[in-house]
Amino acid sequence: MHKDDLILVSVDDHIAEPADMFDAHVPRKYRDRMPRVRLEPDGVQQWYYGDLRGRNMGLNAVAGKPREMYNIDASSYDEMRPGCFNVDERVRDMNAGGQLAGLNFPNWTGFSGQVLNQGPDRETNLVMIKAYNDWHIDEWCGAYPGRFIPCGILPLFDVDEAAKEIRRLAAKGCHAVTFSENPEALKMPSIHTKYWYPLFEAASECKTVLCTHIGSSSRAPMFSSDAPASVAMTGSSIMSAYTLLELVWAEFWGDFPELKFSLTEGDIGWIPYFLWRAEHVQNRHSGWTKATFPPGYDGPSDVFNKHIHTCFITDKVGPTLLDWLDTGMVCWESDYPHSDSNWPFAPEDVMESLGHLDDAVINKITHENAMRAYSFDPFAHIPKEHARAGHLRSQATDVDVVTHVGHEASQRDLDAWARMTGFAHTHPAQVTGDADISGRAEKLGENV
Repeated sequence: MHKDDLILVSVDDHIAEPADMFDAHVPRKYRDRMPRVRLEPDGVQQWYYGDLRGRNMGLNAVAGKPREMYNIDASSYDEMRPGCFNVDERVRDMNAGGQLAGLNFPNWTGFSGQVLNQGPDRETNLVMIKAYNDWHIDEWCGAYPGRFIPCGILPLFDVDEAAKEIRRLAAKGCHAVTFSENPEALKMPSIHTKYWYPLFEAASECKTVLCTHIGSSSRAPMFSSDAPASVAMTGSSIMSAYTLLELVWAEFWGDFPELKFSLTEGDIGWIPYFLWRAEHVQNRHSGWTKATFPPGYDGPSDVFNKHIHTCFITDKVGPTLLDWLDTGMVCWESDYPHSDSNWPFAPEDVMESLGHLDDAVINKITHENAMRAYSFDPFAHIPKEHARAGHLRSQATDVDVVTHVGHEASQRDLDAWARMTGFAHTHPAQVTGDADISGRAEKLGENV
């Protein structure tokens, strides 16, 4: 396959939400409580929900910048590409990168909507979550039919309301929702309890995928408090490994044979080892662990291949190990505008990763699997020949793919990283600047 013939549908992109996103969707009664962007003392812009500080824009909005201009600390809208927050410019950037469509996760709310779930009271939180979802589906996705896979936030603090929201969103054409990679880490019931059964039932009924994005538990892998920044960035997929292991040994699959999860932004190269390890544990230890599987399941690998979607950005290991995986469950992601994204060079990178495969397999991974998983049909709006990377790029020859605004990284960024990871608590003399810290686990996920 030639790179220009690729049809690219990403199952993981993000929005640096615009400051006016709630204006048209929050009832008058609640407008004084709706989230707002504030200017902080150091001159950066930051979302707040009451007294709760949202997640930093930082590395979450660096598309088009050279790595020397990747900043950790909160940024401002005029220091990022308009495509990060403006839907018209986003589509132009997608065209320039040869990408047809994308599923867009939230940013400032946390990847499973943690901030909106932890607000002042449940009634207000539910109003704001629904307002976010209506903005996302009606304004962002609705502006360009066929270009976005909608993804909703759930009120995880109330499982019955979460189930209702899944059904409401499905009626609006949304079949993806954020779910935490580890709800217990957010002080919610464990995934192994029946608390979540109403949500699982609704997701199964509506063919809605529960998306477990890395960082969606506000917890990070436990490295040394003073580990170099590269350690945590290298280990970012570890949280997805935890989620995979809990899911393949979960005991609810017999009750929900149609339920689907996704491991988002975790890559795939590490998965074959853990599947082998899980099978080894089943063979060697099931005599005392008493693990059982529903009729028709051979073991943990079977659970994985039937129920768990995976994705990768630029993984060069995983595509060489696809014999371990069901290629019908593997998808591609762009991660625009985050720092791991390969934008605007996705077609070139995809062919470097997948070019050794048959065209049929490439098509499955680059768009067909995503379309099936999320009940998404872009070709109802866009002719297939106009959906290919080469044609899309031809429509965006005027787009400057270099981001010229921003500032070079400095000691301030390393200091911000130290504050987020908790190093400031144990080595205060080695960091500078204000320390708006609410703990290592709560902050690390915001830039991953």
